[in-house]
Amino acid sequence: MGTGAFAQASGSGGGSGHALAAALERAAPQANPRVIALATRALACVRKHRTVRTLSVIDYSLPSTTPRLWVFDLSQRSVLFHLLVAHGRNTGGQYAKHFSNREGSLMSSLGTFVTDGTYVGHNGYSLRLKGLDGRFNDQAEKRAIVIHGASYVSRQFAKAQGRLGRSWGCPAVRKSVAKPLIDTIRKQSVVFAYYPDKDWLHDAPTLVDCGDASTGTSSALAP
Repeated sequence: MGTGAFAQASGSGGGSGHALAAALERAAPQANPRVIALATRALACVRKHRTVRTLSVIDYSLPSTTPRLWVFDLSQRSVLFHLLVAHGRNTGGQYAKHFSNREGSLMSSLGTFVTDGTYVGHNGYSLRLKGLDGRFNDQAEKRAIVIHGASYVSRQFAKAQGRLGRSWGCPAVRKSVAKPLIDTIRKQSVVFAYYPDKDWLHDAPTLVDCGDASTGTSSALAP
């Protein structure tokens, strides 16, 4: 990804946005500051339409064996969780490379999501995600892209296989942490999934036009 694409997507979002990004960077020194800046830009867009208490950031540019999910308490500007998270079976092996919004692709989706209710299903206690970035993730609910626990997300699995196991596109986490994580972010929460994909960085509604009426994103952002 060229620096120009990043500059366009992560341009100035106002002083308060910069202050929040700086605070979250201090709370999570292992995170990429540019990814945090993009996440807080998308967060500011969502906050125009709804209250948000927590921000989860997934950096899919990192290897699957590295904890690449951060959950931030926005009022305290602190890290609540820093976890391993799986990507989709057809997204890649140790590294994520391919993303899709298409049903049946078995790939992860990029972009900004809001949490949209819990249920108990095939993978146990799970949290629905509603995509806000149009063609990049608006099929998340239809595809059943949810946060859930999985036995293939563990350091033991990673040590044996050289990577985490892979989902059907869901950001799966360790079974032991799934319930406390989901209970923490199930309401008033944004999940931001990043990868340096040029098309997404240039065209994602929550990064570029923030719900311009012509995109239909305003209705998606509404509670």
